[in-house]
Amino acid sequence: MKTHSVRVQKPRKKIGKKKHLAWLIAKMASKDWNLNKDIIDMVGNRIIDNTGVAVAALNREAVKIARAQAMQFENKYGATLIGLNSKKKFDCQWAAWANAVAVRELDFHDNIMAKETCHPGDCIPTILAVAQQRNCNGKDLIKAIATSYETQLRLSMSIALNPNKIDHVGHLGPAITSGLGKLLKLDAETIYQAIQWSAHTSIFTRQGRKGNLSSWKAYAPGLVGKNAIDAIDRAIRGDTSPSPVWEGDYGIISILLEKENKNIKINLPEKNEPRSGILGTFTKEHSAGYHGNSLIDLAFKMRTKIKDTKQIKKINIYSKKYTHIVMGSGSNDNEKYSPKASRETLDHSAMYIFAVALEDGFWHHEKSYSKRRKNKPDTIKLWRKIKTFESKSWNKKYYDEPNPLKKAQGAKVEIELMNGVKIIDQIEFANAHPNGETPFGRDEYINKMKILNNNIIPKKEENRFLNLIGNLEKLKPNEVKTLNIVCKEKHLDLKKNNIKGIF
Repeated sequence: MKTHSVRVQKPRKKIGKKKHLAWLIAKMASKDWNLNKDIIDMVGNRIIDNTGVAVAALNREAVKIARAQAMQFENKYGATLIGLNSKKKFDCQWAAWANAVAVRELDFHDNIMAKETCHPGDCIPTILAVAQQRNCNGKDLIKAIATSYETQLRLSMSIALNPNKIDHVGHLGPAITSGLGKLLKLDAETIYQAIQWSAHTSIFTRQGRKGNLSSWKAYAPGLVGKNAIDAIDRAIRGDTSPSPVWEGDYGIISILLEKENKNIKINLPEKNEPRSGILGTFTKEHSAGYHGNSLIDLAFKMRTKIKDTKQIKKINIYSKKYTHIVMGSGSNDNEKYSPKASRETLDHSAMYIFAVALEDGFWHHEKSYSKRRKNKPDTIKLWRKIKTFESKSWNKKYYDEPNPLKKAQGAKVEIELMNGVKIIDQIEFANAHPNGETPFGRDEYINKMKILNNNIIPKKEENRFLNLIGNLEKLKPNEVKTLNIVCKEKHLDLKKNNIKGIF
């Protein structure tokens, strides 16, 4: 691993291209390295994870719309759509779009906890779609996905976007592009041009994550993936890009980042080092914003000490700044206390998450957010008794810890009953976290997928898919083309295809 310094270019004094962040990433992506079992297995785990959460979301509104759009672009040499017969192929750009929306919709796949929090698994739909259209093998697919994860982890560890109200997909665009460059075995110059274009077109505000959250959260990775494919395609044809996109006078660092982010140190693996960044990421057990997963597990634990939740006077949650201002009462967002709020808002409400988990003792990706569930009078009363507070000690456990896997994203909770009794407990990591009580391995990823499939996928089809994952490194291009899961036709709602749009 080598540390690189990235800074804003001074007027009349250009920084040489080989010091540009885009070049450093492109050079890393263009070099080859040897796979190891841990990386192979984890890439397989995340494909399983993505597929499971996508299947569970196939008939949600955003997913149906994205799929209806993609189905207008049939291409016999293209890529598959999750849920549809794998013999049907579609333009890889649109397959990436629709599949990425399905994966992201439930906010239920993997995470990076660093200066910037994000979902690196968002890269997989785009890379897999291009791999299918360009006849790539399993080994190439694994290396491409691992490269994308590596890029996103390193960017996330070095550059915070959230304090500047920039959406975390600002790192996803360059990450996907680096993975596509690796997949197609492109030279550093071509990848460099594509990364800069992708970075330039992946910057969005965080308004999509505040107020009444729309389906934007689901669509964002798909849009970035489409842009990345477009950037790579044009770069291959010889097109250039805004340069230097990070270091320029009007670039990302100079214009969009706060002062503390303007002298950037970034670690990148050298020539022969494995791209093992994926091992510094982890998935969710519960369908809620990741900083809420530990709260759900803690609520399950604390509810055993409470006979009647109606006897609760107040609940105080003490955690790091991010939990407080993004998911908590520190956001000053009334929607996070409203039963009329969207699911997208409530899965980022620490107060709602804790209240429902405390009352129910289980968490379900649909039932826990249903109209009936969020409108229960007792829940609303309890929900509004909950406040979050920023804690210096929890800030230290999270922000001062450089290792993403050791960042404590949990909380301390004080529940005060009407009789004055206080129940206090805390948790540093969600149970499924590598440092949690029940960390996820291959069996847990498979079990999560099986639960989410809920008989939508025939047993034979499920086994076929899992057998492909078990042999991922050795898959031939024609087998990669079938790396999809097909649901029972009666379970797939295609009514949106009857609505005539532009296409």
